Amino acid sequence: MQRQSTRFSWRTWASVIVLVTAAFFLLTPMTRADNAPILSGTVTDPSGAVVAGATVTLETSTGGQPQVTTSDGNGSYRFLDVDPGSYTLSVTASGFKTYKTEGLNVAKGEPVTADVLLTLMSDNTTIDVTDSSLLVDTTSTQLGETIGEKQMTAVPLNGRGYTDLLAIQAGVVPVNTSQPNAVLMAGCTNTSPSGDLNPGNMSISGQRETANGFVVNGANVQETFNMGTAVIPNLDAIQEFRVLTSGFDAQYGNFSGGQVIVTTKSGTNQIHGSLFEFLRNTDLDARNYFSSTRAAYDQNQYGGTLGGPIRKDKVFFFVDYQGTRLTEGVDTGLITVPSLQDRNGDLSDLASQLTGQVNGQALATSLSQKLGYTVTPGESYYTAGCTSSSQCVFPNAVIPQSAWSTPAKNLLQYIPLPNVGSNVFSTAAENETLRDDKGGARIDAATPWGSLSGYYFLDDYFLNNPYPTAQGGANVPGFNALTYGRSQLFSVGLTKTYGANKVNDIHFSYTRDANVVGQPQGGVGTSLASQGFVTAAGSPSIVALNPEIEGIENVALNDFTMGVDITGLTEANNTYQWADDFSQIIGKHTLKFGADFHLDQINIDPDATDNGSFSFTGSATGSDFADFLLGLPSTYTQAQSNRFYPRDKYIGIYGQDSWRIRPNVTLNYGLRWDVLPPWSEKYNQIQTLVLGEQSVVYPGAPQGLVFPGDPGIPSTLAPTKYTNFAPRLGLA
Repeated sequence: MQRQSTRFSWRTWASVIVLVTAAFFLLTPMTRADNAPILSGTVTDPSGAVVAGATVTLETSTGGQPQVTTSDGNGSYRFLDVDPGSYTLSVTASGFKTYKTEGLNVAKGEPVTADVLLTLMSDNTTIDVTDSSLLVDTTSTQLGETIGEKQMTAVPLNGRGYTDLLAIQAGVVPVNTSQPNAVLMAGCTNTSPSGDLNPGNMSISGQRETANGFVVNGANVQETFNMGTAVIPNLDAIQEFRVLTSGFDAQYGNFSGGQVIVTTKSGTNQIHGSLFEFLRNTDLDARNYFSSTRAAYDQNQYGGTLGGPIRKDKVFFFVDYQGTRLTEGVDTGLITVPSLQDRNGDLSDLASQLTGQVNGQALATSLSQKLGYTVTPGESYYTAGCTSSSQCVFPNAVIPQSAWSTPAKNLLQYIPLPNVGSNVFSTAAENETLRDDKGGARIDAATPWGSLSGYYFLDDYFLNNPYPTAQGGANVPGFNALTYGRSQLFSVGLTKTYGANKVNDIHFSYTRDANVVGQPQGGVGTSLASQGFVTAAGSPSIVALNPEIEGIENVALNDFTMGVDITGLTEANNTYQWADDFSQIIGKHTLKFGADFHLDQINIDPDATDNGSFSFTGSATGSDFADFLLGLPSTYTQAQSNRFYPRDKYIGIYGQDSWRIRPNVTLNYGLRWDVLPPWSEKYNQIQTLVLGEQSVVYPGAPQGLVFPGDPGIPSTLAPTKYTNFAPRLGLA
């Protein structure tokens, strides 16, 4: 087997970055990447002939410096750097009436067209047009939809997360298949932003739920382990968001699913703000039809926004805050538990389940000693009509307490008593509580170097879950777990316009998402030895590999689980991103070139069943509860996992052209090059199989198991592919 080493060192990466950055520096000074939309159109007279030299002025509805350009020889005009918002467009030309239209809404990252029809001047007249609708995009071949501020706030959203609106457009599946905060051995499958919001893991255009990209103010905010979003701003602070579902321009890459682009509000020359309070209260709720009691539900979401000028026409600010306080009673549903007679060893109501036979001489000897009569291998635990120990092991389907295991005697108290009928337990008395505080601050400034923008976001939450089943925990009371975390985003950028036909954007951002998932609280502190997990000599039979969370042993029966949860983890993700985009209009062509580079770091400290877990399914006697009493588990699992630190790097470079062949025909074409190395691990704690080879890094490893550093084995295990070229072609 021949392998090629593809080590792509930091020196190589640094060289690529320097070359790309230097190329952009030759074009223009440093500025920011904001993916600003292009507003364009054609100026014509009543006969349909184009009007060259017309003065076109674009002003925001909230004031600020207007943008001015002139129509070219083809009657076309274009504004390359337009922030999302509402605008007034004015057009003047010699011999024509002044044209003015108000309320033109421009969306984030979406090229829009506003054609102008001038009328001949008979006197000093201005034609006023009011248009509050979103401009139609007639030049783009990307498929997607923009959701504006009014649409977001008009829809009642429980939790006020914009990600719940992703599925209102075609091509988005409205549900996902992963369980929130579920942990499988060493990784969390779905971390909920703000504690309980939708992270946006939905299938878009038939792609995987983990194939979507998320951007806030030009910054990559994807949570790199689960691939959902780590940042969900306050709904009142979002100007708009756009979901691109397919047909992406070359500017967009790295994700095969959807591209979700969020823009937050900025300040203007006027002071503006808002206050809100959303209340849900138990007194306004009805009882769940299947519950015996009414569960608590008290939710308060409150906050506000404030924006305005720091220096008129120069510097603006916008800040926002949202607090969430939630107390929600969690209904256990109907759980089958042992009846009162079962708890005393009388399993006559479960007699039909006792179909097993004694397996092996060792078990037969142990039962004989405990019961005081002879038990033989292969003997039935119970048969119909058995009333004597000469007929079965447990006459009358009664298991004497002398045969019970010591842990079973000690753990029985943690199994809830039935409260519905003779063998069913149900309650809604245990509450899940959530505290979440989030806020953002944005500064926009007009400087001699260009338009400077900075944004900071912070979201801190604390969730107390009474039933942490997603982390392998209990679904009965007494074993709550804590999940808490903090996500942060810092981004800064600068936009510089050169004349009427050139603009360059550059952007840097840092995103951090840190979470502690399923930290056991209920049941912690009771030693395993005190529960009866000791040898005949009195030494511990289970060694707690994580003493900090040692507690009531995790025990799972067919219908319920008790004890501390077993698969919690601590995880922190860091993403550093640099991006640059340069645009220029040359005649009928709008050219755009850019590069995107980011470093991804994941730091994970998992609890991979450190202190053990028992499972009783009835594999011995036929009854899971009988197996529990006798101490005959179906499985016992205990493992230990070290902390590990995945690392990855990404670079994408693109070039594209939007060629307006005719006023109503546009050809979009481009090419993107992506380099996506496989993940590596900071300390090379990964391995792969190569048949017949002996590791030199770990000579004692089994033959065929090799590690980074072995001959021909790169730090990424698999080679990096450098031929990921993706052409784009579309006609609008």
